[in-house]
This record gives sequence, structure tokens and C-alpha cells, in this order.
Amino acid sequence: MSEIKKTVEEIALPKSESEVAQQSSGTSATGAAVAALESVNERIGRYRWVICGLLFFATTINYIDRLVFSILGPELQKTFHWTDKNYTDIVFWFEVAYAIGLLSAGRLLDRIGTRLGYALSLIFWSFAAILHAFVGSITGFSFARFLLGLGESGNFPAAIKTVAEWFPKKERALATGIFNAGSNVGAIIAPLGVPWLYLNYGWQWAFIFTGTLGLLWLLFWFLIYRVPEEHPKLGRAELAYIRSDPAEPTEKIAWLKLLPHRQTWAYVISKFLTDSIWRWYLYLLPLFFSQNFRLDIKNFGPPFLVIYVLADIGSIAGGWFSSLLIKRGHSVNFGRKVALLTCAFCVVPVAFVTQVENMWVAVLLVGLATAAHQGWSANLFTTASDMFPKQAVGSIVGLGGMAGALGAMLILKITGYVLTRTGSFTVLFIIAGSAYLISIAAIHLLVPRLEPARISTS
Repeated sequence: MSEIKKTVEEIALPKSESEVAQQSSGTSATGAAVAALESVNERIGRYRWVICGLLFFATTINYIDRLVFSILGPELQKTFHWTDKNYTDIVFWFEVAYAIGLLSAGRLLDRIGTRLGYALSLIFWSFAAILHAFVGSITGFSFARFLLGLGESGNFPAAIKTVAEWFPKKERALATGIFNAGSNVGAIIAPLGVPWLYLNYGWQWAFIFTGTLGLLWLLFWFLIYRVPEEHPKLGRAELAYIRSDPAEPTEKIAWLKLLPHRQTWAYVISKFLTDSIWRWYLYLLPLFFSQNFRLDIKNFGPPFLVIYVLADIGSIAGGWFSSLLIKRGHSVNFGRKVALLTCAFCVVPVAFVTQVENMWVAVLLVGLATAAHQGWSANLFTTASDMFPKQAVGSIVGLGGMAGALGAMLILKITGYVLTRTGSFTVLFIIAGSAYLISIAAIHLLVPRLEPARISTS
């Protein structure tokens, strides 16, 4: 026991530069240290999961605010006499702003830190969500969506950066899966709560009420959050556990130094192909079920509850699966890619959803696809911290998110064109079903071993 405690203390408080170098010399020593930490009779602590809980609730609110417009979309179309193209044009401006915001959000977070950066993002998007209640034209809604996209662009870079700061690599996929499940909880709450607000108080109050939720979250964020080294409630053993990975350089990394690396492009291309599909689901599923199965806003709850409960399960299961493989001795490369490939295969059946006549069969096919996407997303997010040092994670996630927004802009324009010309979702779901297999192929070709990028800081 005394030797184990000594190991904990040596990891937590290295006494010299030579000891730091010795600790970072290889993964075998680190693995032994982690094993020692896990075998100690006294629990190392679980405060890091409180931080993960904060990220979960922020992501839940993020998706509630994002989805209000989508849930109300069919009714707003009737109220303001919009065409399908008018609708896709409005949501297009969210993606324009999201792309712009993500390009700068990661860099901003790397400079000012997650505590302040996350708070600024959430304040901005909360007021943008409320603004929707005070507009009534295509231009007004487009402007409100633009501001919402600008504010919401900070959520995922901040959350991923926080996970990189608070969790060792072997737990990051699970932590990411848990907080990312908040997007599905938000997607469950929105179709249950927004119709009730709409039917009882009108569409304006749906935006006002949901927009205020984020301001309440801020109170808990400022009370609870600090970086691990400065947190008064974090025990010494847990801090050592969090910092048990090999040491990484701390120098700032110029943004342009990330672009030449294959790891950057593997992540960016994958986000371009798959984030766009997820956001297309968020915007167009209410319209699809409304037009194909005559589902109205009063009955959105049960089908969307099933779809996003399945997505929630997929988010946690996907992160758990790769973490389990790694804990059982497989490489990070094997664990992440097996999980990604499994998710990619599970998406394929959604390509046939327009061919089924029973609504609940369609719900299950879409639910399987959303579950697979969220499992995919949990692992893809984690590859950012697998391949890049902590001080570059926010920037990489921002670049990937921007690429996803550009992909969403493209598919929204394609959707407006296809629906205007054909009135059918068939081609669109075929695109959705094939994007993930193309993406995993691109990742494997660009980063066969998922090795960390060798980035010069000089």
C-alpha cells in the first residue's frame, strides 16, 4: 500500500524536470501508474463527473434552443405562408453563422479558457433564442437564426476542451458520450415541451421560455467550474489520475501549423460529411414526418421521443464501446475505428426509410441512424484529443465544426432544390445513409494508425 501511495504522490507532484521527462518517456510507465492508482483501496474520487454533468446540461439546453424553430417549423410555415425553400433558406443562416463562429470559437477558447469562454457563448445564444419571439418575417427569422448559430458555435469546442482538461485519454470517449447525450435529451424535451408551450401560450413564448434556461445554467457554472489544478474540491489522487497520461508540451500552437497535418484533414473531412447529416435530421425530420405521415405538432412527442431516446443510448454506448476495447488492451486506433465502423454500418438502413409505409417502422429506422450517429460523434470528437495536444483541441474541434456547418449549408441547399423539384425525400436519405462509410474510409486512408500529429511549436 505504501508503494502505491508513493506512486500516486510521484505522479501528482514531480520533484524535478528529470522526473517529468521520465514520466513522459513512454506509455508503459504511465499505464503502470494508472493501474496502481486504480488498485488503491481508497477511491481516487469522482469530481470530474460533476464537471461532465455540467457539460451534459449545457448541451441539453443548446439543443432545446436549436430545435424550437424546427419543431414549430410546420406551424410557422402555415402562419407565415412559407414554402419548403423559404424554410430551408432560414435555417441555412444558422449554419452560416455556425461556420463563422466555430472558426474562431476554438481559438478564443484556447486563449481565454473554458470557464469564461463557455459562459460568453451561452449568454449570447440565450438572448439570440429569445429574439426569435420578436420577429415575424423571413429576414427577421434569418437574422435571429444567424445570431443563434454564432452563439451556439462555442458549445462543443468548449465541452471537448473541458473533457481534455478533466479526463485521462482512456475515459474521454465515455465522458464525451455522456455530455453529448445531452443533445439527445434536448431533442427529446423539445418535441414534448415546445408543442405544449405553443398550444397553451403561443409560438413566441416557446422561444422566450426555452431561451431563459441557459441563463439559469450559468449560475451553476460559475459556482462549480475551475480548471483541475485550481479546484478546491478536487483531491490530490484524482488530479494525479486526470494527469496520468504522458506529459504534453504547453506552448501555444499557431493555427496555420495545424493545417498541413493529415490528422487535421481526417477530422475535418469526417465532420463535413457527418455533422451535416445530423443537423439535417434536426431541421427536416419534423417536416418529413409531417408531409409523409401527416404527423401534426400535437402528436410529435411519441415518435421523436423514441428517435432521440435511441440516439441517447447510442451516444453513451458508442463512447463506452471504444473505451471498453481500449481498457481490454487494444490500441486507441483499434478501439476508435472499430466503434466508428460499427456505427457507420448501423446508419445504412435509413436510406430505405422513404420506402416504408408504417410510421413506426420509419421511426425505428431513423432512430437507429440517430443512435449510430451519436455513437459515431462521441468517438470522432474524442479522436481530436487522441491526435492533438490539449492546447490545440479547441482549435481542431472548431475547424471540424466549421466544416460540419459548411456541409449542412450544402445539404440544406440540396434539400430545397430536391423538394422543390421532386417533393420526395428519397435521394436525401440515400445521401444520409452513405455518408458515414465514406467518412470512415477517409479517416483510415489519412490516418491509418490514428497517431498523434507531430506539431512543431517553434
